Amino acid sequence: MPDFAHLLLCPMPGLVTAIAVAEGDTLEIGQSLVTIEAMKMENILRAGRKARVAKIRPALGDSLSVDDIIMELD
Repeated sequence: MPDFAHLLLCPMPGLVTAIAVAEGDTLEIGQSLVTIEAMKMENILRAGRKARVAKIRPALGDSLSVDDIIMELD
């Protein structure tokens, strides 16, 4: 079974309306990472653990599908 612990995956199809962190940032638990607009609702994805942002895949305005990779974490 693949290990997805180092990835932030998109939980629902939607549009990236805000990215609150940058590559290299150190994250704290509960910190806002990205906002996804789905069905006219804004969904803020937050850090579930302490980590460092290694790579951010989508850009502002990109459409995402379920399980698309949003961020890679160290």
